[in-house]
Amino acid sequence: MGEIKYILADFEEWETLRPLTLSRAVADCRVGILTIKEKWEKWLNQETGVLTQPYLQDLYHLPSGDDFIYINASVIPNEQLVEDILTLKENHTLISESGKPIASFAEKVFSKPNHPVEGPIFVTKTIFDQIRYAWDIFTLNGKYIQEDIHLMAIDPNGGSLSFSNSVYEPDNIYIEEGAVVESAILNAKYGPIFIGKGAEIMEGAIIRGPFALCEGSTVKMGAKIYGDTTIGPHCKVGGEVSNSVFFGYANKAHDGFLGNSVIGEWCNLGADTNNSNLKNNYSLVTAFEYTKNDMLNTQLQFCGLIMGDHAKSGINTMFNTGTVVGFSANVFGGGFPDKHIPSFSWGGSDEYHLDKAIEVAEKVMERRKIPLTSIQRQIFTAIFEQTKIHRNHINNII
Repeated sequence: MGEIKYILADFEEWETLRPLTLSRAVADCRVGILTIKEKWEKWLNQETGVLTQPYLQDLYHLPSGDDFIYINASVIPNEQLVEDILTLKENHTLISESGKPIASFAEKVFSKPNHPVEGPIFVTKTIFDQIRYAWDIFTLNGKYIQEDIHLMAIDPNGGSLSFSNSVYEPDNIYIEEGAVVESAILNAKYGPIFIGKGAEIMEGAIIRGPFALCEGSTVKMGAKIYGDTTIGPHCKVGGEVSNSVFFGYANKAHDGFLGNSVIGEWCNLGADTNNSNLKNNYSLVTAFEYTKNDMLNTQLQFCGLIMGDHAKSGINTMFNTGTVVGFSANVFGGGFPDKHIPSFSWGGSDEYHLDKAIEVAEKVMERRKIPLTSIQRQIFTAIFEQTKIHRNHINNII
């Protein structure tokens, strides 16, 4: 038997995690500080491959070799689960007690996700977390900020912050090289605070842990950030934010409330964009789910906004509880928009022309000195085609 290679594969959860997974593999979803892929690579101490949808596969690497263990990418690793997987034998499959696939040992690279593996099946009693729906991400986020701190094996150094800051529990604050924090309030009594390389917390910001500010991101002046929040790499965030996750390269630079939400990459929330995260009657929140093409009870009392990559909102936009915004949608207009805004929507009643959407994405990414590649253009086209069914009510093309 040769060296075993590990491949994080999309299973049925790729479909239920849309719109976030329309433009990425499940392994690239961020929960806590790290993406699921980054977590597995730290646990396994080696690079992993990714097997995703055919139109996304060119974004990812598949290793060569003779022996492969395919891991369900929606599963978040822990010590016991990793041990279970490392003991797998050839052609064996590991499943949960509820029958969900976790990992399979195969002798060839499959070309498509969800490929069945024949052979003995073993059931693990190990308890583990899994993201099945987008709202699982913010629900689990606080726990995995704390877990990732340990996984990254970094030492606390909150005592090095300048005297201009008000700091509570400095031994629970972790600051990487090049980070800037001045005249801010940091309270790590309720969970760790992580500040990544080159990140900045501006004057007057109030931060309560668990909180992660990833590489190159900025918390704007006077912002109020509550616990269980992650601001992914290269984001700019201001206003009031609670229990939310920004994947990366997204902006909420102005005042407005965001709570119990997940924001994809390259999104922009206009000034005074607000979302509701609690219904007036305090009942459980429903949200659009792509496999049902209908609303699904999230079983959550608090659930805000789920926004796919490259989506944007105009100033003073009001999002209702459990609103799902698709890929490259532009949201603006008076009143509350619909709770499901299809990909490539323009306002409430028009379709965003594919060429114009690509042109805007190119300009947005160029500001960060990142080119829009030919592969990404093809992905835009693929998403545009597969989401047409959700825009059947739209007649006008902008």
